[in-house]
Amino acid sequence: MSKRDFYEVLGVERGASEAEIKKAYRRLAMKYHPDRNPDDKDADDKFKEATAAYEVLSDAQKRQAYDQFGHAGIDPQMGGAGQGGAGFSDIFGDVFSDFFGGGAGRSRGGPQRGSDLRYTIEISLEEAVRGTTVEIRVPTLAECKTCDGSGAKKGTSPSTCSTCQGVGQIRMQQGFFAVQQTCPRCHGSGQTITDPCQTCRGQGRVEETKTLSVKVPAGVDVGDRIRLSGEGEAGVQGGPAGDLYVVVNVKAHDFFERDGRNLHCEVPISIVDAALGGELEVPTLDGRVKLKIPEGTQTGKLFRLRGKGVTPVRGGGVGDLICRVVVETPVSLNKRQRELLEELRETLKDNSHSPKAKGWFDGMKRFFGDK
Repeated sequence: MSKRDFYEVLGVERGASEAEIKKAYRRLAMKYHPDRNPDDKDADDKFKEATAAYEVLSDAQKRQAYDQFGHAGIDPQMGGAGQGGAGFSDIFGDVFSDFFGGGAGRSRGGPQRGSDLRYTIEISLEEAVRGTTVEIRVPTLAECKTCDGSGAKKGTSPSTCSTCQGVGQIRMQQGFFAVQQTCPRCHGSGQTITDPCQTCRGQGRVEETKTLSVKVPAGVDVGDRIRLSGEGEAGVQGGPAGDLYVVVNVKAHDFFERDGRNLHCEVPISIVDAALGGELEVPTLDGRVKLKIPEGTQTGKLFRLRGKGVTPVRGGGVGDLICRVVVETPVSLNKRQRELLEELRETLKDNSHSPKAKGWFDGMKRFFGDK
């Protein structure tokens, strides 16, 4: 029986990229994998066929020979889905790493970098704008000083694992499959410790709380991260330490809201100042400034105070302070105040002094007139 075209098997074009070929194979392999279809002979055959196609098309030299001469251009034994052993193990480790914990066929032994850590700090808006220094206490795994991170008792040292010969992985043959998994004896480290350190119990690392001083630059905003290199967890077997990422959170402010480089605030004014105009003091992060309110000011009018905003941490010009006026209706009026407002209302009945109200009522009349 003749073999199907490998590109047809994977469902890709002949000019498909390496990533497209890998994606197609992974989709088919997960669909037809024998573990998912234990009693389906047809699925098993399709899995072997897809694997044979991927083994050839994922290798640049084999693919070139296949493109030029077809199945005759490759070793017939190659079409058997890697029965030579090493070829399929490499494919399995590469394509299935996302589904089976990663790294099949790759040694886990030797030094390993420590994990990165994340720590959130909360600062005020003033501190975020001007910059500050914050002291933090971070729980982490630090290198054991008793054994210098080796995990072995002082005066001794770890020995090469006799099960995996220091590789950290063991190879298991399961019929058609050649699968590699983490060594159960050394747990992937490639080493065993006969006489463990009493301080860290053979782990090479101990729990510790570090006190660090974090310099927060001026202009940071919510969500910005400050990276402290080497302040994460200690590495394993002499590997480098991870990094510490300090995430900035800014507390809500009583007056201001930040939007990038600009600050926003609401400024309540009386109905009298709105009608007649006036002058009032507005707070800024640097102090106070006087804001002139023109007569006839309506709720929602914006006033821009240039240069009273924020200089972003990544550079650029300083922003502005944008004030939004809110005309406040008086409450708890005494008898005389009510009388004065009643008199004022009588004089304003024609709406000539309230252009928005006049326009609204005129529009309402037209609307009901059309009905």
